[in-house]
Amino acid sequence: MRVLTMVGTDHHPFHRLVRWVDEWSRRFPADDCMIQYGTSMPPRHARGLAYVEPDELNAWMDKAQVLVCHGGPTTIVEARRLGRRPIVVPRRSRWGEHVDDHQYLFTDRLAQTGQVLTATTQHEFELLLDAALADPVMVRRGDTDDDRKTAATVQRFGSLVAGLFS
Repeated sequence: MRVLTMVGTDHHPFHRLVRWVDEWSRRFPADDCMIQYGTSMPPRHARGLAYVEPDELNAWMDKAQVLVCHGGPTTIVEARRLGRRPIVVPRRSRWGEHVDDHQYLFTDRLAQTGQVLTATTQHEFELLLDAALADPVMVRRGDTDDDRKTAATVQRFGSLVAGLFS
């Protein structure tokens, strides 16, 4: 699998990301693309599953050349743990993709330190995905002194957000 896209398990649909990846897959059908689409509309051109068991998803993440995901802290931490720098499209509240813009703020901070690549438009997304497939090194995690601190911060952030909804 060359491209694995994950929207996570939040009950808010993330049609925008699924649509962007599916459109890209339509134009490049020879590239093997899988979308975990959750409550979003299923893809028409790429392969897709609504949900995947964690062990299977981790195996796919380990094998995929490029990881694309929503801005969920757990998904990003798992990608980073596997040595990846994911292409992240954060969910936005104004489009009903989440309750607030914490993913946007969180991924903006990670992008500033080079830990993720972010796209806010379909054009930016397509440019990043094409570049990542042409040069896989750009989506490999660079080992930095901040990695351990970032993982702890992401875990702490995830716990705080989870506590808001319990």
